[in-house]
Amino acid sequence: MKKIIIIIASLFLVNSCEITKTSSSGIENQAFLLIVGTTSNYPNGVEVTLDDKTKFIGEVQKDYMRVKDVRLYGISTGRHDVSIMHNNQLLYKKTIFVTSQQTKKIILP
Repeated sequence: MKKIIIIIASLFLVNSCEITKTSSSGIENQAFLLIVGTTSNYPNGVEVTLDDKTKFIGEVQKDYMRVKDVRLYGISTGRHDVSIMHNNQLLYKKTIFVTSQQTKKIILP
């Protein structure tokens, strides 16, 4: 009888222990560019060049903190040479360094 009680008690103890499963997931290795300025000055956007290789037309956003539909441009992390032109006029040229999930805000005149 004593053995049965010990066996039942040990079964309760073993079953009451939970095995915790942990998982970790890293954040994406990506940074973002946000181009802000007076949108009426750049109705067709601006030409953005990254590292003298990648070129795209970027949309200029209003400089509001509460804007929900902001257009962000994903770039790789690290050092980048960024230049922004509009109507063949250089507006911005700088070397930036961005880390994972960082948003670099570029303010145009």
